[in-house]
Amino acid sequence: MSLPPAAASFAPSYRAARRLFMDASAAAGLTLQTFAHPLPGAEGEALAMDVARAGGFDATALLVISSACHGVEGHCGSGVQHALLSDAAFMAEARAAGVALLFVHALNPHGFSHGRRVTHEGVDLNRNFLDFTGSAALPANPGYDALALQLVPPTWPPTPENEAALAAYAQAHGERGLQQAITGGQYRHPQGLFYGGHAPTWSRLAIERVLRQHAGSVQRLGWIDLHTGLGPCGHGERIFAARPDNATLARARAWWGADGGTVTALHDGSSSAASQISGMLWQAAYSQCPQAEFTGIALEYGTVPLAQALLALRHDHWCAAQPRVDAAQREAARQAMRTAFYVDTEDWKQQIVQQGRAAARLAVSGLSGQAGLAGG
Repeated sequence: MSLPPAAASFAPSYRAARRLFMDASAAAGLTLQTFAHPLPGAEGEALAMDVARAGGFDATALLVISSACHGVEGHCGSGVQHALLSDAAFMAEARAAGVALLFVHALNPHGFSHGRRVTHEGVDLNRNFLDFTGSAALPANPGYDALALQLVPPTWPPTPENEAALAAYAQAHGERGLQQAITGGQYRHPQGLFYGGHAPTWSRLAIERVLRQHAGSVQRLGWIDLHTGLGPCGHGERIFAARPDNATLARARAWWGADGGTVTALHDGSSSAASQISGMLWQAAYSQCPQAEFTGIALEYGTVPLAQALLALRHDHWCAAQPRVDAAQREAARQAMRTAFYVDTEDWKQQIVQQGRAAARLAVSGLSGQAGLAGG
């Protein structure tokens, strides 16, 4: 049976994406589990983290496929999830291999609906998985401290002096040093970029609960977390997302390199993301499922040049910090965010779905120890 066109899996809004996900889950015969968010969406709609499972709780291997860790990136991630749910051959392959599938739709539904990267608390969810009990100091980021006022300036657009200060930092520390300072995560500037928070967010608590319920007894756990915003347009970079020990990295590279692809890593500088990041999502796999052998990647799809994405993020955060910004300015910032993290073209969507299917099949193959599941 032929598959529907890739574009049919993508939606222009959180509300529409959620409907596609719910319909595809029902068509696949899956029961939906809903974790209701406390706030409404941009259209007044109900928000939720929705979970659909294929496979019994007696399965020893589980693959998690999650979207919208960074809200607005959910346009892409939700599309990949819908395409996989609609792919009867893939679902049958996982079932035959004894691998359960867990689709987690919209880790950060508020950001998805409102077109923002952060949660409703203003937090970058992928910097929030730290111990906030006070037993250890939160990571310092002196580079961000030095640039905070330039990154989210008092007025918009940024002045030439703002941009000159950023350029001077890059001159002194290199482009990689500038990227590390901006994107590595920071815990002192609540209205700033890549803020990791001061307590667990709603989204963190919800996904931790999901993992305890669905992966608390599995022996092998795989995770593909879907992202956008880094790298060449349309290219899906497979970025290692687990503890940087040699055995786990080798296993990830064996799984997701079986089709000739490459698994890059943050800790060795081989990833386009480049930055060393604190409080990442994958740490929940270890805290909530300590019994499992864990292997994960972030599948990071390129959209626009990094400078354009960062400018959109700065504009978004500036608007959020200004209560009297007019509607036209806010809408301009929202559209810039959407453009930065979602490429609304047929070709891009086709590339995204093709690479998403390949990564999911490779993960099923790796979790089951089987071969031959990694076709397009």
